[in-house]
Amino acid sequence: MNSIQPLDPQAVRPDFPVLARQVHGKPLIYLDSANTGQKPLAVIHAMDRFLRESNANVARAVHQLGEEATSAYEGARDKLAEFMGANHRDELVFTSGTTHAINLVAYSFAMPRLEPGDTILVTQMEHHANIVPWQLACERTGATLKVAPITESGELIVDKFIDLLTPDVKLAAFTHVSNVLGTINPVRALARACRKHGIPSLIDGSQAAPHLPLDVKAIGCDFYVITGHKMAGPTGTGVLWARKEHLQSMPPFFGGGDMIRKVSFSGTTYADPPHKFEAGTPNICGFVGLGAAVDYLSSLGMARIEATEHALLEYATAALQQVPGLRIFGQAAHKAAVISFLIDGTQSHDLATMLDLQGVAVRSGHHCAHPLMDFYGVPATARASLAFYNTREEIDRFVEAIEKVRGMLA
Repeated sequence: MNSIQPLDPQAVRPDFPVLARQVHGKPLIYLDSANTGQKPLAVIHAMDRFLRESNANVARAVHQLGEEATSAYEGARDKLAEFMGANHRDELVFTSGTTHAINLVAYSFAMPRLEPGDTILVTQMEHHANIVPWQLACERTGATLKVAPITESGELIVDKFIDLLTPDVKLAAFTHVSNVLGTINPVRALARACRKHGIPSLIDGSQAAPHLPLDVKAIGCDFYVITGHKMAGPTGTGVLWARKEHLQSMPPFFGGGDMIRKVSFSGTTYADPPHKFEAGTPNICGFVGLGAAVDYLSSLGMARIEATEHALLEYATAALQQVPGLRIFGQAAHKAAVISFLIDGTQSHDLATMLDLQGVAVRSGHHCAHPLMDFYGVPATARASLAFYNTREEIDRFVEAIEKVRGMLA
């Protein structure tokens, strides 16, 4: 990573108009990109242009606007296939986000294969979206959930994970990057261990896709899910990548228009993957925007984005460690630019509210990770999440704001 030239945040900041605004009379310092990423002008303009010039439904009209809409929508699938390192565009199912994608796998792949006595393996650091769908599948089939432990520093205990890959495990689901701790899991090693034991694996890539180069072929998993709004794209967009043999064997999750080949009252035959999983009118404009987001991120270079954010993480971590009474949750050796923290004697909500008055946007709460909060024995944390458009000057002002708030709340 040291040999890769980082980006100049000042050069990219003009691409993000929201970063120029003020909040409570102070310049905005946006440190909540793990919650949702900001959108560059390229995405805003692409969506505006589509709605102004080419708005039509896809795959249902031969007129010029319909052809333009279909081309733009399916063009986004081509871009995302390349971005994720897929073998073929037909391995990508468009969804409304990671939650939709995981539920699709839970209901269409896992549930028909689960029986009483079977288990699904997850880790202690999972987002609720990678816990609750599996619990629902287990409740309906008599299967159970088991959990791979982590260390106090927030690292998965890989040996324990592998030990838990017993014959009763029918699927293993784990995050690529923790949304709370920033921990980057060794997904290639985990997927390889799952393959060795004949266990399909699903990776939640929500927090990885905006920050790291992806290559699902090299990772070697069975399913990989991403969400568009965290990677400079619009909300309501996401992708399930799956091995083609899985998509071919899975029944549809939703039924309706555009996922069929032939419908009669005696029965229905379905379209080939991925379209058999994409019932109804899709979020066409959203995926036009996500395609533009992929173009934008690719033009910057994901390796350069990773290097830029890693340098920001090191700078911010060193600065925050100097704040008296501040505790950082998650000290893994390999981290993305996420810092969850608390200050002695303060509550996360109060801390975030007071920081907002200083123009600093951080998230507070359980971050959709109640089991992880329970592990650390806290109800909630504050979380600062960085992106390539943040600067060291913003971090300096963030730390100054924390010092000021700490004095007010003490």
